[in-house]
Amino acid sequence: MQAVNDTIEQTVAFVKAQLAHAEAGHDWWHIQRVWNNVNLLLCHEQAHRLTCELAALLHDIADSKFHGGDETLGPRIAGEFLGSIGVNPNVVRHVQDIILNMSYKASLGTVTFHSKELEVVQDADRLDAIGAIGIARAFHYGGFRNRELYHPEVAPNVHQDKETYKNSTAPTINHFYEKLLLLKDKMNTEAAKRIAEQRHAFMEQFLEQFYREWAGQTV
Repeated sequence: MQAVNDTIEQTVAFVKAQLAHAEAGHDWWHIQRVWNNVNLLLCHEQAHRLTCELAALLHDIADSKFHGGDETLGPRIAGEFLGSIGVNPNVVRHVQDIILNMSYKASLGTVTFHSKELEVVQDADRLDAIGAIGIARAFHYGGFRNRELYHPEVAPNVHQDKETYKNSTAPTINHFYEKLLLLKDKMNTEAAKRIAEQRHAFMEQFLEQFYREWAGQTV
């Protein structure tokens, strides 16, 4: 158990250092929330804990959208780090596979890898993309990219392929329809499905209020 704790502690320190200047929607606090979600889901789901925790901690170590679209960089950095601290090679490969396949954009392409651990970590990450935190993250990233809040004449593209999704510059409100509102029905685990219901409802309420205020209507 001490060795496992040391591995987690070393990984936390590494991730904090690597993400010290990250965009605030994908910084250490995002990682910590996803890690917390993993531990919450593991109270209800059977999966290899160390693999899940390491994948949660390292899943955004080099998010491709901040690194020229390179989807191999994150798994490579994670693998090199975990190898350097003596993590079992089978666990390392599993963590790399999870990181490579867990993102929403990955799900829009061909995914050939699957595991229970992927389900847990993917759900944990998706839970942080919806609800109040999800709303805050969406608008922060939109501001980071200087995108419009909303444009009534720019309709959401709800049937995007992977490349279209990656290259989108649409207003932030469109992102709700193109991703966030779709996540509830894409959860893998029963525990995540239950949590997602309330967070999804909160986003719907937010959008209703947003449109009322945009139109200058009274409540």
